[in-house]
Amino acid sequence: MADKAPETLESVRERIDSIDRELQRLLNERAACAMRVAEIKQSEPSADPPVYYRPEREAQILARLQAENQGPLTDKDVAQLFREIISCCLNLEQPLTIAYLGPPGTYTEAAAVKQFGHFAGTRAMASIDEVFREVESEAAHYGVVPVENSTEGMVNHTLDCFVDFAVLICAEVELPIHHSLMVNASATDEPIREIISHSQSLAQCRSWLDGHYPGIPRIPVSSNAEAALQASQRPGVAAIAGEMAAEKYALRILASRIEDHPDNKTRFLVIGRQRVGPSGRDKTSILVSTRNEPGALYKVLEPFHRHGISLSRIETRPAKSGSWSYVFFIDFDGHQSKGEIQKVLDEVRAVSMEVRSLGSYPQAVV
Repeated sequence: MADKAPETLESVRERIDSIDRELQRLLNERAACAMRVAEIKQSEPSADPPVYYRPEREAQILARLQAENQGPLTDKDVAQLFREIISCCLNLEQPLTIAYLGPPGTYTEAAAVKQFGHFAGTRAMASIDEVFREVESEAAHYGVVPVENSTEGMVNHTLDCFVDFAVLICAEVELPIHHSLMVNASATDEPIREIISHSQSLAQCRSWLDGHYPGIPRIPVSSNAEAALQASQRPGVAAIAGEMAAEKYALRILASRIEDHPDNKTRFLVIGRQRVGPSGRDKTSILVSTRNEPGALYKVLEPFHRHGISLSRIETRPAKSGSWSYVFFIDFDGHQSKGEIQKVLDEVRAVSMEVRSLGSYPQAVV
């Protein structure tokens, strides 16, 4: 047989056009299925309104797609592409409003986009309390708040809000945090007089700043996005923020990835009002109050050890009333619907003043 003729540029482009047409057909078919799902949910008799956003279902889809991926696209690329497809289809079922800790350009906004895609509507709030309030009052469908940084630890304000507001955790998002130093795009060789950012970001870049800008005052502000906004308005001021903030406020990046720890990341929580079903790889968060007595924490934790339930986080916060001497926030692996975990929670309730479930939810997929 004669050798097969080599492909030409034109023939490859024709294949791409053909694939694009097939992709478009399949995407529209998927969108039609999503709309049919919405119709079925609306027709089902129920005292409660239908739930369209199912984080456990999305986690299963993304995990399956990554497991089946054969390349050359990376697993991360596949997950990001399908996140946007899911976002678009969900928007056809129910347009969502997502409250997040603002202003625009924060890492929390980036986390909201990572979880819900670009088709969801976002609303910047001035404080973590306001995000919780928007969700509790149903002014927003869901909220996104920071809860933990791998370098600086827990965001205590978020933990305290779970005591005050009746919301549930629906999902978690992990976001790599890469800081950049940026200035007004019109600035040329003007010396930097001060460096501003959120206090945690300044702390995460301490060694780099000591080596590159010793003696320059470092001023904490309410958020990285606020720092970027001020840098865009004030000559001689440099901000530490993410690349999203540089784009939003038209800043010039002087240096990228200046964080002291390259694996620096922040964990965010998606809060809502729904209970989430099991995905197969879940986490549960609870709030436990105990009396001020010796061995109180041991009594709470012992059932987890005896039943082989892995704990991933324990935090203590000051009590806000005389009735709660200690308030423990506990994260552990597994879904609360499982029999073994229900036994553990029953035993914890027997030795505590109160146990409140904050929700079971899928562990971060990407």
